[in-house]
Amino acid sequence: MSKLIRRLLPFASLLLIFIVLSIKRPETFFTADNLLNVFRRCSVNTIIAVGMTGIIISGGIDLSVGSMLALSGMAGAWTMLRVCGDNLTSSGMVAGTLVGTLVGTGSGLLNGLLITRLKLPPFIVTLGTMSAFRGIGYVMNDGQPYNVPNYGYLGNGQFAGVPVSILIAVLIVLVAVLVLRYTPLGRYTYAIGSNREAAFHAGVNVNGNLTAIYTLAGLLVGLAAMIATSRTVSAQPTAGISLELDIIAAVVIGGASLSGGRGTILGTIIGTLLIAFLRNGCVLLGINDHIQLIVIGAIIVIAVAVDQAARARSK
Repeated sequence: MSKLIRRLLPFASLLLIFIVLSIKRPETFFTADNLLNVFRRCSVNTIIAVGMTGIIISGGIDLSVGSMLALSGMAGAWTMLRVCGDNLTSSGMVAGTLVGTLVGTGSGLLNGLLITRLKLPPFIVTLGTMSAFRGIGYVMNDGQPYNVPNYGYLGNGQFAGVPVSILIAVLIVLVAVLVLRYTPLGRYTYAIGSNREAAFHAGVNVNGNLTAIYTLAGLLVGLAAMIATSRTVSAQPTAGISLELDIIAAVVIGGASLSGGRGTILGTIIGTLLIAFLRNGCVLLGINDHIQLIVIGAIIVIAVAVDQAARARSK
């Protein structure tokens, strides 16, 4: 499979799904309200997927993003209620947003330190923190959600007629593109993923850069958590269950290699939209959630198989 075809395949798949759903359900799918709803819901996944792109390019993985999202949302909502009680004020909402984002940042930092300092595989570390973060989220309020009425601007508000969550996602995507293309961190991310030993001997601070990559990814999860909390005006300890499946699938479908060293933000965006439209289409067509999981899982296997076949031919 040529490099050009491999790059165009995700976009072609997205276009095919869009056309099929437009034909099958034109009265419900191809409407401004539905498309805007998909983009709004997709914004949270997009923000998290940007961070996951850097992690996967570096040759790592993060299975804890769903649990991290739940923990960050719970921490942010807890802070709002502590500061303001049930009558939320602007200062309380700002404080909660900052705390939720900082909890995500700290969680990502913890993952990075465990991986680099203890020399543990990212899969094992994030598998463990996935369980730990989820458990802390459940313990915080005995498994019950925190309701934060009036905290709806990030998730449901608009600025100049455009949903705020979409504007935030677009801004983060633009910054991420610039970071990966034009900064030392971006170049080192690709170098570490391509050949960690070679990067080390070339003078790259591998541990420091990997810690930064996981920390930034955690920051993005924390911010996404507060947008998700704002959308439902409540923080749920069950939020983000199986979210890592969609995020990893989006990045891999977008052309990133699980072996590291390859991936783009644009490809991740295409993969995220593909998953979002696929799930939206399944709902409109009356396909239940269990079938959606089967389809998403199959897509991951196919995407990885295509990547491995392409790598074998290039050798």
